[in-house]
Amino acid sequence: MKETERVDVALPPAPGADRHLSLDFADSVATLPGDQGYDLLAVPDSAVRWLADHDLAQPDVEMHAVCAQRMRTLREHVRALFAAHVEGIVPPDRSVRALNEALTRVPAVPTLAWDAAQGAHRVQPHPTSQAVDHAFALLAADAADLLTGPDADRLAACGAPSCDRFLVRTHGRRHWCSTRCGDRVRAARARRSSTTEHVK
Repeated sequence: MKETERVDVALPPAPGADRHLSLDFADSVATLPGDQGYDLLAVPDSAVRWLADHDLAQPDVEMHAVCAQRMRTLREHVRALFAAHVEGIVPPDRSVRALNEALTRVPAVPTLAWDAAQGAHRVQPHPTSQAVDHAFALLAADAADLLTGPDADRLAACGAPSCDRFLVRTHGRRHWCSTRCGDRVRAARARRSSTTEHVK
């Protein structure tokens, strides 16, 4: 499957992704029915595009294959932390360590700069060499905020069969990440109901 084919079948952002970048990050890979799926971070070009689309890096930032792999590895750890939270179990230590490492790899607060044009001002230091690490730190911080903040109790796994995406429930007991998954759930219920009626 070509990268463009993977991207074309991507589902829209899940509920909550507009408030939590880490949710969209976790959902940048998905398994879909019929042995389909996608990975929006599969190669460096698509990983840079994802970062740029989320204002986490410039479109021309240089990303090597090893950085794209690090990005996918961080995503695996974020997904493991989300899954553990949803299931009410203790997450793997390695995932907690990976998130904390991403949080502390680059300066978390703006430093002081001074020049003739602007005088004293604060800047967030993230030169090109640290652009990817800076993006990782922001994603890790958002994941930590989601897991410890007011939306933590509403973090859920999609309830549609064969879907492994996450969402933040916005109302009621909705547990699916997209209209497509919701339609599949309702269609399956209708089929079961129809079968039950015929059996009677």
